[in-house]
Amino acid sequence: MADRFVGWNMAEEQGLEQSKPKIDFKKILTIAAVVLNFAVVGAGAYAVYAGTLGHHRPTDRDADLDAEMVKLREMLDKAPIMYAMDSFNTNLDGFPRRFLRLEMSVEMYDNEGFEELVTLGGESRDAIMRILNGKKFEDLETIQGKLHLKNDIVSHLNGALKRGVVKNVYFTKLQVQ
Repeated sequence: MADRFVGWNMAEEQGLEQSKPKIDFKKILTIAAVVLNFAVVGAGAYAVYAGTLGHHRPTDRDADLDAEMVKLREMLDKAPIMYAMDSFNTNLDGFPRRFLRLEMSVEMYDNEGFEELVTLGGESRDAIMRILNGKKFEDLETIQGKLHLKNDIVSHLNGALKRGVVKNVYFTKLQVQ
């Protein structure tokens, strides 16, 4: 009888093991990943939707823009403001040593920029001298070289100015000896 009870206990244990539902972790993780993916996509879609709700059409009208364009054209059509800088005398880079004498005028868009350029004074002259000292005679010999020099000077001056804008630079005298 003892054998019978032992067998019965085993059968009972096997029956209990078979009656327990098995938990499949792969399915649970897959479902959780799908739910998380939908949540993230839904949150992103809501963020885009919520971000576009506050969008208002621009209130500028064509008439306002046309009036602003007329003001800009009037400002640009005014007589240019010229600033004649003192002459520059410096040596060029390279051998044989060459001497450069340069006189130039700076064209500005408005009086505010002109005043700012005048107050810069020494700083702008020093930077232009450094530009000139870095040039060789071969750089300035051609028209393209002179145009590059103009562009270098204009870009430096515009970088140094905070309110004003340099329109152009004109060389009134350029001598190389």
